[in-house]
Amino acid sequence: MSTDRTEGQMTDQLLPTTHRALLHRLARAQAEGRTPSLVAGVLRDGQLVWDGARSMVDGHAPDLDVQYRIGSLTKTFVAVLVLRLREEGLLDLADPLGRHLPGTPADAVTVAELLAHSAGLAAETPGPWWERTEGGLRPELADLLETEAPVKHPAGRRFHYSNPGYALLGALVERLRGEPWGEVLRREVLTPLGMHRTTLLPEAPHAGGFAVHPWADVMLPEPLTDTSRMGPAGQLWSTGADLARWAAFLAAGDEKVLGADTLAEMRRPAVGPEDAEWTSAYGLGLQLRRHEGRLLCGHSGSMPGFTAGLWVSEADGLAAFALSNATSGANTPLLAAQLIALTAEHEPRLPAPWRPLGEVDEELLALTGPWYWGAAPNALRLRADRVLELTSLGGGRGSRFRPAPGGSGTGLDGTWIGLDGYYAGETLRVVRAADGGVSHLDIGSFVYTREPYGGPAEAVPGGVEPEGWRAY
Repeated sequence: MSTDRTEGQMTDQLLPTTHRALLHRLARAQAEGRTPSLVAGVLRDGQLVWDGARSMVDGHAPDLDVQYRIGSLTKTFVAVLVLRLREEGLLDLADPLGRHLPGTPADAVTVAELLAHSAGLAAETPGPWWERTEGGLRPELADLLETEAPVKHPAGRRFHYSNPGYALLGALVERLRGEPWGEVLRREVLTPLGMHRTTLLPEAPHAGGFAVHPWADVMLPEPLTDTSRMGPAGQLWSTGADLARWAAFLAAGDEKVLGADTLAEMRRPAVGPEDAEWTSAYGLGLQLRRHEGRLLCGHSGSMPGFTAGLWVSEADGLAAFALSNATSGANTPLLAAQLIALTAEHEPRLPAPWRPLGEVDEELLALTGPWYWGAAPNALRLRADRVLELTSLGGGRGSRFRPAPGGSGTGLDGTWIGLDGYYAGETLRVVRAADGGVSHLDIGSFVYTREPYGGPAEAVPGGVEPEGWRAY
């Protein structure tokens, strides 16, 4: 008979009906998936608002401090370490691996391609299966890939998941930091985020891993291996409490580790999705999937005896994780996605209240209103977060802009950087006339004027017909 635990750290933030729906879905996953134990949780706006567990043992269920092996969720941690190196200028994502870690069969592929699984490398190591054998069988980096045909596809062309690719990224971190990747992870990521129960090897209390017979209700213990050099592909153990902290970080970033802009970069698809419906893709160390109409980012994970899933829905302000200790059965990545969908259905996110600017700047206010790209009408609005929002009024291009870094920080120096849409990364310049007034806007050579083909004729590419607008 199963036992459940439903009282989470902040359960008063959800309605009783939501609690019941989440518990019911968790209980079904444990029973139908025939897993010895299952623990899961939901976050809203970075805070844990529900957690629950089920177990095969009467009167006992795991709490948020019990470790489970999280498998390929480890890759999200390794990706953060690599991007920290990029932020410090120690590497560029376009660098070939051989520039920093020479002598491997993957010297020519780039760091970005390894992060995005688009390097074309083999999916697995040469036999025996690395997940169920001790890492001492592969003492050298050269042992991680086949010597004759390590590359299966042209680099950069398609997504092809590669566990050895992430082992190479872990070795890259070790080479540039001068110490084991696990120690770098503890110091640079886990400790700053308060994740003290995430470790390379299990530390009590931890769950044992099992295989459940497909045709009978009996179990077989799985080996708890130390995969050594393959560790960056799936070695980590963690807890529900620590994964809640990790989910909050992946949703919003933390300047102690990586900022929100870099996390947003990780969430963007790195190569074109192969399925026509665009149900899944991969960014820089993060999986992307669509579930019931919402876009999720995070990762799934599995190792013999364990499965895991963690997803973030940025649009809903929700995240969820699930951990189980069976090799197969309970689809924990799907469960985590379902917990997000259930919470969003029962308690949809409330829009943030509209608030005005804290202070009015007349120069910025004067920029708002209609602008024309040729004869195409657009509207420029100033939002409360001091972002300029350009909207096409005819179904054309639009983007948001923020003050360019290195300037005044207010945009009053006339330089802005595009945040999204067609003008993402492009520069908006406020061009002034000789008298100091605004002449026109220049966005990547596109001229916007206050009237259709208005303003100084010399500012409009190709000039303006001197006779102006006419009837025919």
